[in-house]
Amino acid sequence: MAKVDVLDWEKKKVGQVELDPQIFEQPVKKAVLHAITKWQLASRRSGTHKAKSKGEVRGGGKKPFKQKGTGSARQGSIRSPLMPGGGVAFPPKPRNYAYSIPKKMKQEGFRSALSYLHSEGRLIVLDSLAANEGKTKSLLASLKNLGFEKAVLIDGQAHAMTSRAARNLPKFRYYSVEGMNVYDLLRYNAAVLSKDSLEKIAARCGIETK
Repeated sequence: MAKVDVLDWEKKKVGQVELDPQIFEQPVKKAVLHAITKWQLASRRSGTHKAKSKGEVRGGGKKPFKQKGTGSARQGSIRSPLMPGGGVAFPPKPRNYAYSIPKKMKQEGFRSALSYLHSEGRLIVLDSLAANEGKTKSLLASLKNLGFEKAVLIDGQAHAMTSRAARNLPKFRYYSVEGMNVYDLLRYNAAVLSKDSLEKIAARCGIETK
């Protein structure tokens, strides 16, 4: 197992921890990352698009003009898709875009994403992510001191003060291990993990710890 330094908010070394190679030193499978990202984005779609068909457009069944003698193509209804203000042919309807993927694929995605960030040097471990002040300005200064302009903060258990301080930071996301997802790990390009989150991350990655 590879040992990494455990830092505090001042970027000072306060200890060491071993990162499980089954999680942080795995091959990066781009196909799996693509599949999971596609699945996440599909699940987030609202699917509320709607257009009216011929039968839903307001208007009567009166024939717009006589059948012959106008020089125009014959029309039987002002609600026809061929008429201005008529319905839409094969209109979009509300639908659910979500679908399922195997649990093991999700676990493989976590391992690939975390291994990628670790190999790129964009993953660090902090002794604690608790922010006592709960101030956005203070948390932002601490994060920039760590060298990150954009990152995901993953805690073993979400702290109310840290959550309050981070919610107005558009370039950072903070949540417990339960909220960890592949899309955000790749989108924010870096991860800051609390020391007590490592065991829970192993469980989400399908790795049994002794």
